[in-house]
Amino acid sequence: MWHDLGDVKEEATVMSGKKTVQPEVEFVALVGIDWADQKHAWCLQKAGSTERESGELEHRPETVEAWVGELCRRFGHGPIAVAVEQVKGALVCMLRKYECLHLFPVPSTMSAAMRKALYPSGAKNDPRDADLLLDLLVQHRDRLRHLQPDNEETRRVQNLVEERRKLVDEKTAQLNRLIGYLKIYFPQMLEWFEQLDTELVCTLLERWPTLEELQKVPPPRLRTFFHKQRCRYPELIERRLVGIRQAIPAIRDRAVIEAKSAVVKVNAQVIRSLVRGIADLDRKIEEAAAAHPDFFIFESLPGAGAVLAPRLLATFGSQRERYASAEEVQTYSGIAPVMKRSGKKKWVHFRWACPKFVRQSFHEWAGHSIAHSQWARSYYQQQRERGKGHHAAVRGLAFKWIRIVFRCWKDRAVYDESRYLITLAKRNSPLAAVPGGTMP
Repeated sequence: MWHDLGDVKEEATVMSGKKTVQPEVEFVALVGIDWADQKHAWCLQKAGSTERESGELEHRPETVEAWVGELCRRFGHGPIAVAVEQVKGALVCMLRKYECLHLFPVPSTMSAAMRKALYPSGAKNDPRDADLLLDLLVQHRDRLRHLQPDNEETRRVQNLVEERRKLVDEKTAQLNRLIGYLKIYFPQMLEWFEQLDTELVCTLLERWPTLEELQKVPPPRLRTFFHKQRCRYPELIERRLVGIRQAIPAIRDRAVIEAKSAVVKVNAQVIRSLVRGIADLDRKIEEAAAAHPDFFIFESLPGAGAVLAPRLLATFGSQRERYASAEEVQTYSGIAPVMKRSGKKKWVHFRWACPKFVRQSFHEWAGHSIAHSQWARSYYQQQRERGKGHHAAVRGLAFKWIRIVFRCWKDRAVYDESRYLITLAKRNSPLAAVPGGTMP
C-alpha cells in the first residue's frame, strides 16, 4: 500500500470520489466563457431552452460591466451559472464581484479530455471551446465545484500566503542562478558564506562582484564593511580576510568574467529586493492571521509556526459547509492517494491532480510536526520501519493530521496533544508510546 490509511471504510470513502451535495440553485441562464488575454468568447443558453447565443467580450472593466448589466436586465437579476477555465485568473477576479454570477471553474484537464473525445482531429477554436464549456455546465454541473469565496479576512490571508510563496520560489530561482554564475568565475564565495540571500552578501557582490576587485580592497576597509553589515565575529572576519588574500582566480577569461559579474550584480539586487519583500509580507501575514477569528486553532498545531499556521488557515478557509468530512479535504488536497482497479488488479499511486500549494502546505507542516508531536514522531518511525520512504511516511502522517485538524476546525477548538495521547492510550494504539520508551 501507498501508506497506512488506518480505517478501511474511511479509505473506501476517500477513493470513491463522493462529494458534498449542495442545494441546487435554479439558474435562469448558463454561460460558458473561453478566456483569452484580450478577448473572451462566450456561449449562452437560457434555462429551459436548447438554443444558444455566442459572442465576444473584451477584457476591459467597462465592457465586462456593460455585458453583465445587460444580462441582469435581460434575466431580471436572477442567478446565472458561468463556466470558465480559470480559478484565480484576471477574468474570474473581475466576474466574482457580481452577485448574480455563480462561477464554476472547469479543470483544464477535464475540458481538454472532452475536447479530445469530441474533436479527435485536434482542431481548436475559442467559440467552440466556449460551447464545450457550456456543455459541461449543462450536462455535468454536479462534477464541478461551485466557486464560493471565503470572507474578506480569510481571503486576505489566502492571498498573502500565496504571494509570499511565489516570492520565495522566485528567490530560490535567483539564488540558483547566482550560484551557477559564481561557480564559474568566483567559487570562493560559496566557501566563505553559507547563505547567499543575506544583506551582507548581496551588498558585497554589488560593490565587488569579482575576486580581483575584492582583493584590491584594503583589509581595514573590509573589516569596517563587515562590521557595518552586522558581522560581529572577529574570528570569522579574519578567516574571510585570509581567504580573500590567498584566493586564486578560477578563470582568467575576461570576456566570461565581465559578462557573469555584470549579471551577478543584478542577481544580488533582485535577491535583496525579494528578501525585503518577503519580510514585509511576513509582517502583513502575521497581522492578518492574528486578526482572523479562527487563527487560534491553527496556531495551536505542533510545528506549524508563523509561516505554516497561516497557510493551514488559508487552506481550510472560513466556510465550514464547504467540506462535509475530512475525507474531502484529504482528497482535494492531494494527500489521499488515487486507487485504480481493472479486473482483478488494484493499485494505488500518487495523486497528481490537486492544488499543489495546498498539498505542499500539509506536507511541509506534517514534516515539521515530527519534532514537536510525540504521536507524530512515533507514526513516522513506524512507517519508516515498515520500509516506507521519507516522503511517503510524511504523506501518511499528513493524512492522519487532516482528520484531527478537520475536527478542531469544525468544533472551533484548539489542538490538545495530551488529550489526544490519552485517547490513543485508551484505544491501545502503539502511537501513544514514546519512541524508545513508554508513555509517561
